[in-house]
Amino acid sequence: MERTLSSPEAEIGIKVEDLWQGLEPQLTPSEKLNSCFKELEVSSFPSTPLSQVIDIPSDSSLREAIEILSKHKILSAPVRDVAASDDASWMERYIGVVEFAGVAMWLLHQFELSAKRKDGTTSRSTDSCESASLTGSFFEALTSSEFYKNTTVRDISGSFRWAPFLAVQTSDSFLTMLLLLSKHSIRSLPVVDFGEGKLVNIITQSAVVHMLAECVGLDWFDNWGNKSLAEVDLPCIKPDNLVKVQEDEPVLKAFELMQKIQIGGLPVVDATGNHAIGNISIRDVQYLLTTPDIYKDYRTITAKDFLTAVRSYLAKQKPESPLLKGVITCNKDDTLKDVILKLDSMNIHRIYVTGEKDILEGVVTLRDIISKLVYEPPNYFGDFFDIYM
Repeated sequence: MERTLSSPEAEIGIKVEDLWQGLEPQLTPSEKLNSCFKELEVSSFPSTPLSQVIDIPSDSSLREAIEILSKHKILSAPVRDVAASDDASWMERYIGVVEFAGVAMWLLHQFELSAKRKDGTTSRSTDSCESASLTGSFFEALTSSEFYKNTTVRDISGSFRWAPFLAVQTSDSFLTMLLLLSKHSIRSLPVVDFGEGKLVNIITQSAVVHMLAECVGLDWFDNWGNKSLAEVDLPCIKPDNLVKVQEDEPVLKAFELMQKIQIGGLPVVDATGNHAIGNISIRDVQYLLTTPDIYKDYRTITAKDFLTAVRSYLAKQKPESPLLKGVITCNKDDTLKDVILKLDSMNIHRIYVTGEKDILEGVVTLRDIISKLVYEPPNYFGDFFDIYM
């Protein structure tokens, strides 16, 4: 599948190509790529639509935050500190990143707390939520409750996947951006105009992998992208260390594992533990709250039945969803290019690696792909992270 090389992302690839061709031949391919990406500024990365370059005021209620995320069809956004002065630096203006999944997990946790209270101290709002779970949509009860309306984004700053506001400036290099999105596990990286102190772009791991997909056919990409997964030592996580949940285990275990280990998704495996039958991501927690066939039995529903219920729901509501495609797999002989094009075309964040008889051998994520593109030179970031401590 060759691209036309006419997109904004491909134009970046062509710039890399020009730099690549002019480098000294004695440099290794890895050194060349690092050198090329160090020359490009983040400001040249294609801009996210202005409608998606948004922030959420820290005094917004959870309801308002979810409405903002839903309206703009995004999963996360930086949180702007409303208490910051007008002349505050951009580092003082932002206090973190809030995600839809984080709010959903927080709501679920509140409901669990209310269910466990036996001493008569349960609040009126959580009492109404618990009774609603038996007679109707507990998500509707939660979202109409006073604590959902009155709790602010700042109030849940310790919730799942809440992160400090870590950003790059428009003058920073692609190399810095790529390292943060891979070696340092940042999934979504805000770009700030240092002079004006405002948010001007948001670069995600998905956007970078899409850029790579648009560069197929260029010499520098083919030199790197035609290597097999095995040649670049992917998957990074070996089978014995792969976090997974069995099909007959409660789906809540999957979300608890993701929360505990701070990962974005994991495979559901059959009784043997060797074959993946599906994938659950942290974003899927929303279905515990919104899908009628699930929320009534959310404590006991198994991972397998959860997948079945979600697929049934999506077949009616969102027939284009990647979840309906089943388990997306590859093998160690596939090239980086093969995997990149599959991840990009299917708009997914991970792909499972299988071997003989479809035995699960690992997972390759967007982060893994980017991490194989560049390497971090010794002491590259210096005291870069000190300002966020």
